[in-house]
Amino acid sequence: ASVSETAQKCCTENIQPFLTSILEELMDPISSGFTEVRLLFDKEVNEIIKDFQMTNDMTRLKENVDQLMTLPFNSVKMEPCYLKVNSLQQLLQDLKSRFKVYHIDFVIQSTQNFMQELMENAVYTFEQLFSPSCQADSAKVATAIEKVKLRVLK
Repeated sequence: ASVSETAQKCCTENIQPFLTSILEELMDPISSGFTEVRLLFDKEVNEIIKDFQMTNDMTRLKENVDQLMTLPFNSVKMEPCYLKVNSLQQLLQDLKSRFKVYHIDFVIQSTQNFMQELMENAVYTFEQLFSPSCQADSAKVATAIEKVKLRVLK
């Protein structure tokens, strides 16, 4: 109780006025990282569609979908997504000196974990929504893949 008023005053005067600008600054690299995840998912599904349209091979399609399920754990393909948030390192260094923000690596690692989780959710949802379409006529499969992709991206 004796510290509450002083802490409240300190936050109101020294931190609150800067919160909006800090959040805007941090959100740019975070947003670009999540945008990169979205683009990677879109690109990978487009490659599946393209491959299926060329081969019309349902077995190969199932293999490609299975491979898509491993995408969140493919560090080479996910690396461009993760690199987008590495610029947080410099931004957080500035905040560390101004506001005594610690555990910078934890913030970056957590963001990258959320990116991987988002990709896991996207490929899982894609697989769940697409599974019934595997039984469809092969002429309609490419269209079904596209529809599922668009639904997941929403």
